[in-house]
Formats: sequence, C-alpha cells, structure tokens
Amino acid sequence: MGEPNGLDGKLMTVADAAERFIRDGQQIAVGGFTINRNPMALVYEIARRRVRDLHLVAHSNGQALDLLVGAGCVSRIEIAYGGNGRFAPTCIRFRKAVERGEVLVEDYTNNQMTLRFLAGALNTPFIPSKSGLGTDVLELEGFPPGIRDGERVARKKVQVMADPFGHPDDDVALLPALTPDVSLIHAQQVSTDGTVRIKGLTFADLEQCKAASAVIVTCEEIVPEDYLRLDPDQNALPPFLVDAVVPVPYGAHPTACRYFYDYDPGHLNHYKAVAKDDGQWAAYLDEWVYGIDSWDAYLDKVGGAQLARIRANTVAGYAPGLDRR
Repeated sequence: MGEPNGLDGKLMTVADAAERFIRDGQQIAVGGFTINRNPMALVYEIARRRVRDLHLVAHSNGQALDLLVGAGCVSRIEIAYGGNGRFAPTCIRFRKAVERGEVLVEDYTNNQMTLRFLAGALNTPFIPSKSGLGTDVLELEGFPPGIRDGERVARKKVQVMADPFGHPDDDVALLPALTPDVSLIHAQQVSTDGTVRIKGLTFADLEQCKAASAVIVTCEEIVPEDYLRLDPDQNALPPFLVDAVVPVPYGAHPTACRYFYDYDPGHLNHYKAVAKDDGQWAAYLDEWVYGIDSWDAYLDKVGGAQLARIRANTVAGYAPGLDRR
C-alpha cells in the first residue's frame, strides 16, 4: 500500500526528515511553547546526530530548546523566553550555557518575536512596533558586530526612528525579519492531502512556518482529507507550505499535545534534577538520547503505564486528575 496521494514524497520517518533537511550551521525555528507541543521526536533525532552550530530562533520555547542547547547543538539563540514553567522558570541547561559563554543570546519581547516571524512570512525586511520602547530590550545587544552579516544575522538588533506618519516625538522600533532555513513544529493531525491541523493555541508556529524555507511537521496521526474538511476553520497550514510530514505518536513527549496527552510531570521532574549536574546530565543524554535508536524505543522506555496516565480527556483536552507534583 503506497503513500496517500497528497503526501507523495513528503511522508517520512523522523530519521529521514533529519537526514534530508537538517545541516550544521542552519537557522532553525522550533515551535511550541514552554512545555506545550514541542517537536521533541525530531529534536531528539537532531541531538542524536550531533548536529552542531545551529542558530535557534523561537518565540518562547522550553524543553526542545533546553535539550538542543544541552546536547551542544546550538551556538546562537534569538528568543523571547526559554523556560519549562514551574519545572524550570529558566531552562536549566540553557542558563548554564549562557553563564558559561557557550552560546550567544539575543533577547526580544514575545510580541517582537512574533512580529519578526510575521515580517518573514510577509517577505518584508522589517516590521514596525511599539513593543519594547523605553526598555533595555532595545538598548542591549547580545550578538557582537562580528557575526552580524546582514543575511543570517541582522546587521542591527533593532532600529528606532521617528514615526514618519505620527507626531515627530513618537518613535517606532523597526524589527528585522526572521526567515529560518527550517521550521520544526508538532501538530495533532495532518490529512492525506497534507493539510495541517493544530488544536488549541498556535503560538507563533504559523508565522514561523510561513517565514521558513522548509517546514517539517511531526504529528500524532494522519487522518482522511474529508475529515479535516468537515471543520475547515480549524485547519492551520495548507499542504503547499509543508515539505515533510512525520507521523509520530506522542511526538511532543514529555511536553503536552492538547486533546492527545498532557505533559509528563514525572519525566520533567527527573529532567529538572539531572540537568543541574553536569555528570548526571551526560548520563541522561546517554540514556535518553544517544542510547535510543528510534522513537518507538523511546516510548517503550517511557512505559505504557506512564503514557496512559498522561493520556488526555478528549473533551477537556488535558488529563484530569494527573498528579502534577
């Protein structure tokens, strides 16, 4: 039985997608938000392949960001926030890497990062905003002049100028567009024609996909085209924007995927404990990343009982009664 017609050439495994699209030195956009809908199956594969010198851009990411930084895959980051909520208000390996000078970080506001992806999606070189005016976000730069080549890295963090249509004392901030080489997101469903459906908040995922040169979507399931046409207003991305579709159940674990499963507090607490210590962190990478050769093997290691505990109620969208301590 062959691939569904609309997915010819796009349907692939996690390993195939990483092999085909991910290279050292690329600018990679990672979707999701803190511990929600991170494309973890693909992130584990990138770390397993020991990809290096990535320039990571994201709105407000958590587990995916931290694992890629902790595995030594990332050299530069542009982001509004990196944290795992109460499990890590600031991502632990991310913080250690910044404090040690192992990564360069350029910080923007949440609104600014969304607008920068929007500018890339609109194919404009920059976009105006009032966000951040009067704050150090616009005054302090994290990237040195030597890496600002005007292509992969903007020549300036921001340009503040007088509003040409307003009062001469009114300023606007011009934010440089983001156009990632590859965008990675996790979605609940992709149809047999390649349409993507994201249930719940989309964060900046749609803008980052429209701004990127290539888009990889991992998903919980492939569903019939006619099914997604029943509620077309719920669909997020059209087929022509997607370059690779990777069906991978629980592909956001240990983060949540609404209506399919909740975040995994047991794994996130374990991660929080080991990430603080370099030796334990190295052992974690050996156990959960380098020592596992497939996502099926990863899920076997998590265990069926734990996956059942975090399974979401299909009406509420989360797992009622889950012990989140």
